[in-house]
Amino acid sequence: MYSIQDVSRKTGLTAHTLRYYEKEGLIPSIERSQGGIRQYTDEDLEALGLICCLKNTGMSLQEIARFVQLTQAGEHTLRERVNMLTEHRENVIARMAEMQKYLDKVTWKVNYFSRKLEEYESREAKEAK
Repeated sequence: MYSIQDVSRKTGLTAHTLRYYEKEGLIPSIERSQGGIRQYTDEDLEALGLICCLKNTGMSLQEIARFVQLTQAGEHTLRERVNMLTEHRENVIARMAEMQKYLDKVTWKVNYFSRKLEEYESREAKEAK
């Protein structure tokens, strides 16, 4: 079992964010001690890893909550979950392709201006002699 501080250190998520995720149903089954202290399990950490992955790749918290609800509903929702993840994967691939185009342009500009800088510094060195 892990405390909220332990989970915060392990995941990089703040305690506030962890409580918010619980309130929004993203991690709905957090156990509590008799004193009401949250006690996270390894399974909770695994679920948080998936939540962070989906969120960081552009899935909305509302969609993630829907995915969690489907997971809790049981195996009869497997097709819908696969469809959700497949669609999300396609969106990530499309965004990566778009980002690759931007990266290519930035790389081209870096190379262009690096050549210009070399030419400039070469001229400056010759003029200084």
